[in-house]
Amino acid sequence: MSIRRRIYDIIQPTDGDNLLSHLFDCTITLLIFLSVVIVFAATFDLPERTTVVLKKMECFASIVFTIEYLLRLLTADYLFENAGALKARLKYICSPMAIVDLVAILPFWMPMFLPDTVLGVRALRLVRLLRILKLNRYFNAMQKIGDVIVSKKKELIGSMFFVGILMMLASLLMYSVEHDAQPRVFRNAFSGLWWAVATLTTVGYGDIYPVTILGRVLGACIAFSGIAALAIPTGIITSGLTERLAHDKMVDEELSRQRGKDTEHDELLRQQGKLLREIAEKLSISTGEETHADDR
Repeated sequence: MSIRRRIYDIIQPTDGDNLLSHLFDCTITLLIFLSVVIVFAATFDLPERTTVVLKKMECFASIVFTIEYLLRLLTADYLFENAGALKARLKYICSPMAIVDLVAILPFWMPMFLPDTVLGVRALRLVRLLRILKLNRYFNAMQKIGDVIVSKKKELIGSMFFVGILMMLASLLMYSVEHDAQPRVFRNAFSGLWWAVATLTTVGYGDIYPVTILGRVLGACIAFSGIAALAIPTGIITSGLTERLAHDKMVDEELSRQRGKDTEHDELLRQQGKLLREIAEKLSISTGEETHADDR
C-alpha cells in the first residue's frame, strides 16, 4: 500500500476498526469545538496570559486544519477514482466540504499577507465560527440533514420562492395601507418588507406595526398566511428525513439479513468441510487396513 493511500484511509471518516482513522477523527472534532470556544472566549476581557494561551491554541488548530486540507487535496484522486489526478483535485476544491475547509483556515493566513486596513478583522474572526460546519463530515445526523436538503432542493427553492413573493406582496400592501397614517414608520416598501419578515416568521419585534383598522386586518391575514407558508419548507425537510430514515432502516435490515445468510453459509461450509475430513479419514483407515491385509 502506497503512503498516499495510507494517508487517505486515515483522514477519511470511518466506522470500521482503523484505530489511526478514529484517532484522527476525534482530534479534528475536538479542535473544531475548541476553535468555536476560543471565538466565544475572545469576546470577553480576559487576562493577557490567558489571551496568549488562546492565541497559541488557535494557531495550533489552524495549522492542523491547514495540514488536513492539504492532505485531502493530495489524496483527492482516491476520492474521485474515475477522474484524473488534476481533475480530481479540481473537483475536490469545488466540493462543498472543501470550501468549508478552506474558509476554516483563511482567517488565520490572510492577515499575514494582507494589511488590517483591507480586511474586516472582526468579521474575519467571526468567519472562524464556520469551522463548526466541518462537523458535517464526522456526524451522520448532520450528513443526513445535508443530504435531505440537497435531494429536496427543487421543492425547497420553490417553497422559498413562494415565501419571498408573499413577503414582497405583504410589504407593498402594508406600505400602501399604512403610509398615510404613519409616514415616518412606513417610509417606503423596505419598511414594509421588514414588517412582513417579522410578521410572517411570527417573531413580531413590535418596532413597526399597523395602527389603522384595515392595516390590522391585513396584518392578521398575513400572519396566518405566514404560518402556513413557512410550514411548507419545514414539512418538506421533515418528509425528506422520514424517507431517509426509513431507507436507512431498510438498508440496515437488508444488511443484517445478508450477514445472517453469510453466517449460515459459512456454518454450512464448515460442516461440509468437517464431513469431508471425516470421510477422508475413514477412507484412509479403510485403505490402510486393506493394504495391511494384502501384505499379510
